[in-house]
Amino acid sequence: MTDLTAGFDLTMDQQVALRTAATRLGAEFADVYGPETIERFLYASYDQFADRSSIAKFLPLLAERFARQRLGALAKVEGRRDDGRPVVLFLCVHNAGRSQMALGFFQHLAGDAAVGWSGGSEPGIEVNPSAVAAMAERGIDITTKYPKPWTDEVVRAADVVVSMGCGDACPIFPGKRYLNWELDDPAGQDVEHVRPIRDEIERRVRGLLADLGVPSVNIR
Repeated sequence: MTDLTAGFDLTMDQQVALRTAATRLGAEFADVYGPETIERFLYASYDQFADRSSIAKFLPLLAERFARQRLGALAKVEGRRDDGRPVVLFLCVHNAGRSQMALGFFQHLAGDAAVGWSGGSEPGIEVNPSAVAAMAERGIDITTKYPKPWTDEVVRAADVVVSMGCGDACPIFPGKRYLNWELDDPAGQDVEHVRPIRDEIERRVRGLLADLGVPSVNIR
């Protein structure tokens, strides 16, 4: 069996955390994929974040969450698992502002009735603090979100792909439904200037959910 840890400088704690993550993912996808496929996705996902020293202690957790999303997406693409819920992918350049706010509204408003993902063509290091603060004003916590790249299986599994400023860098797959939302970039802006962007995103997300036939919950 290939040593998937080769090339990684892992602490003992990280090794234990990744083995534990592999066990959890193995249990979740036991009816779909074998241990080798699951571990391959887990370590590939770890590699996506390995050079970001600011989140070093969270790397195994981020890798597990990203691998779970990717495995779920692949299972849908391959027809191995599909619960019928619509899947929407929000994309921007850094996956730090617009797409994270859109995902926050989408998940909050749709609840369990739909699935939302986000990604970036050039993922940043952290979610924009002004976006976090602006969303907190609406009672939505996005502090646990993190910038991540899009992957082929995630794009292919989405029913709708919403792009926000990533232009030609956004992935295009024939037959996929695409929406392009022209929105100001909140990067480098304070909360006061992010609020109008946030409100426009909420309006568009509500419209998208209505178009998909997904009822929206109220925001307290």
